[in-house]
Parts: sequence; structure tokens; C-alpha cells
Amino acid sequence: MGGFIKPVNRRTLLKGSAALGAAAFASPYFFTKGASAYVNDPTNKSSVVLGFNVPQTGAYADEGADELRAYELAVEHLNGGGDGGLMNTMKPMALKGNGVLGKKVEYTTGDTQTKSDAARASAKRMIEKDGALMITGGSSSGVAIAVQSLCQEAGVIFMAGLTHSNDTTGKDRRRNGFRHFFNTEMTGSGLAPVLKANYGTDRKAYHLTADYTWGWSQEGSIKKYTEAMGWETVNAVKTPLGAGDFSQYITPVLNSGADVLVLNHYGKDMVNSLTQAVQFGLRDKMANGKQFEIIVPLYSRLMAQGAGDSVKGIFGSTNWHWSLQDEASQAFVKSFGAKYGFPPSQAAHTCYVQALLYADAAERAGTFNPCGIVEALEGFEFDGMGNGPTLYRAEDHQCFKKVLVVKGKENPSSQFDLLEVVQEVPTEQVTYDSSEGEFAGDLGACNAG
Repeated sequence: MGGFIKPVNRRTLLKGSAALGAAAFASPYFFTKGASAYVNDPTNKSSVVLGFNVPQTGAYADEGADELRAYELAVEHLNGGGDGGLMNTMKPMALKGNGVLGKKVEYTTGDTQTKSDAARASAKRMIEKDGALMITGGSSSGVAIAVQSLCQEAGVIFMAGLTHSNDTTGKDRRRNGFRHFFNTEMTGSGLAPVLKANYGTDRKAYHLTADYTWGWSQEGSIKKYTEAMGWETVNAVKTPLGAGDFSQYITPVLNSGADVLVLNHYGKDMVNSLTQAVQFGLRDKMANGKQFEIIVPLYSRLMAQGAGDSVKGIFGSTNWHWSLQDEASQAFVKSFGAKYGFPPSQAAHTCYVQALLYADAAERAGTFNPCGIVEALEGFEFDGMGNGPTLYRAEDHQCFKKVLVVKGKENPSSQFDLLEVVQEVPTEQVTYDSSEGEFAGDLGACNAG
């Protein structure tokens, strides 16, 4: 065949043998072809290209802009510029501040438009035209799932940005894809006890839900945990992404018999729906002898900023928040703030972390071959990235770490100081079995192209 047999360890052999026959022998883990062992092999190049695929237009554009800022900062740090950020706190870490495996890191960008087709097209262009070895980004689970699938087919690594649907590392998981962000199951299990303590067990909930995979997943997880503690779901209504005016969906809530409104919305949709719900007087309303309450399951600093006073006292969850006082969080806030003049969002944080985790995996593996990256990330335990001890679970490529329950501050000290962390939910509370029900899926085999 003109190639050579790559060294095979027991773990690799087991993975490969599961695929059987021709599929196993087609894998670059067993045979490589000359100098082109994998897609966009940079062996004869002085640099490597990463693809940053974020929403630069549409309902999630604010998140996308912050993600891109974070990626640019990560590249600067990887290449030895700036103060190094989380490269000073990550443990363990193999990066040396001289690029990755001695090669300078460059990048190309794309606009997902928060549309799966557009996101796949830009990812494909970055791989085929720009030579990207890895694609990362997103602020939509629909986009993340679509791009993850494309990267699996193309033979490159996908490091998911902001994606919160259970499906990303559930039924739609892929061997070439990894997610640092938490998911709706973790939001539900982390948030429900706080809701019970504050609002009791006798509540009637009305859901407004973004009509795509994330919204469905978020609604399902909140229902699962609130109904288990006694809440009744009165109604659940789907709303189109980017609706802008939510008045036609909010008006029916007033006479529905509900005393809680759950807004399964994100980005500008959450800003608009929450603001309009408050304008409609829902927070001043009494229902069933109780004060009417609003819940925003997934929060971000950018959303809180957009909604202003409307977020005061409203509970939700977040993956990370800039007010955390651990060494790593403050190091990232310092780096990001020095460069851009304001604190980073959770979207910025998770995207920065994903870029570093990919680079570190390549450094530890001694290769950019995606199958080597997979080996290095599966089961990887690390700390010093702002989320406490974290595990990249091998079975589904989902990160497990603590979850933050937050609430809109009543008396913010600045335009950025809008959320307060009310509880850091321990990892054990939000850990679930990856092989059961909606979480079950098949990673398949690694693809190096």
C-alpha cells in the first residue's frame, strides 16, 4: 500500500476492532498514506489554521462577537503574546507559549448566521479552502449539531462553543466532537432545588420555548425536574427563533392560570421576551394567591445587560461568570478586560477554554492527527480553567463540572454587575448516565479524513 503501520496501543485496538472489517482498516489509526496522514496535515508548514465559526449576524450576534474576541485572545496567548491568561493557571498543561507543536497559530472566521446550512457551508469552506485543522464556535445547538456532523464527515476536530442542548453530546454525539459547556439536564437538576426553596412545590408553569433543538431540550429538562417536585405544566408554546415581538405569545399567559413563566429563550430572544413580559405587568401580577414569577433557565451576562432592570430577582443558570473569585476566573477576566475594556461573557469563556484545550491536547499527543487529539481528550481531567475540577467524559465527550445558579442583582454596582451567583452546584448533583434514554448515543469511530 506504500504506507506504514502506525503504532497501536490496546485502547486504540479495542476502538478499532469494534468497527470491524473494512471500516477498521480504512482508519488512519491503522494505515497512513505517505505524507498526508490526515486532513490538512501541517507537517511541512510553519503554521496551523483554526476555524472560528460564530454567529456574526442574527439573534445570537452579541454572543458571537464576544466568542470571536475570546478566540483572538486565545490565539495571542498560544503564540506567546499578552499575559498568557489561563495558560498560567491550567493544570496539567503542556503548552509552551510558542504556538502548538512549535507551529504558529493562525485562524479564519465564518458567520453561522445562527442557521445550520450557513454554518455548515462556512465550516466546509474553512476546512477545504483555508486548511483549518479544527472548527470551533457557535451559540446555537442546532448549529453545533450540524457542524459537529460535518466535521465528523470531513475528518477534523469540532470543539463546540456555546451549545446547551442535551443532544449535542447525547443522541447526536460524534467521536470527533467535544463540548466544554454544560447542558439542559445539568440546568434542570441544578436549578430545580433552588426554585423549590424559593417558590415552593405548588406552582403552575407556562413555557415559551425557542422552536429548535435547544429550546425543546431546555423545556424538557425544566419540566422533568419541576414536575418531579410537584409543579404542574399548564402549557408550553413554541416560538420562532428571532421573533422580535413576543406579545402574541405573552398575552395568553395572563389568563392561563399559570403563576410562573419559564422563558426557554436565549440571546436577543430572551432580552425581548423578558422585557415584554415585564412590560405586560406579569411580575406585578398575583395568581393562585401567589406572586407571579419568571424564570430564565439559561442566562448570560450579555443577556442580562440587554434586558436591564427586567432581570432583577430572576433565577437562572450559567456555565461561568466573571465575578467568580478563583485564580483562573480572575486571570481570564484580567486578560480579557485589558484587551477589550469590559468583562467576558460565559460564551467568551467557554470558547477561549475550548481553544486552549484543543491546543493542549495536540501538544500532549505530539500530533495534529484528529485521532491523536481524541485520545488525548477522552477522559482528560483538568483544573485551573475557571470551573473547578473538570472531566472530559470519554463515553460522550461531555465536560462535567460544577453548575452556577444565578439571580439578577437587585442593586447592581455597574452595567456589568448584573448577576449574582447564589449557588455553586457540585458536579455530583448534575452528573447523569450517558447510556440511558435521551442521553444515549453512539460516538462512532474517529475520522481523520
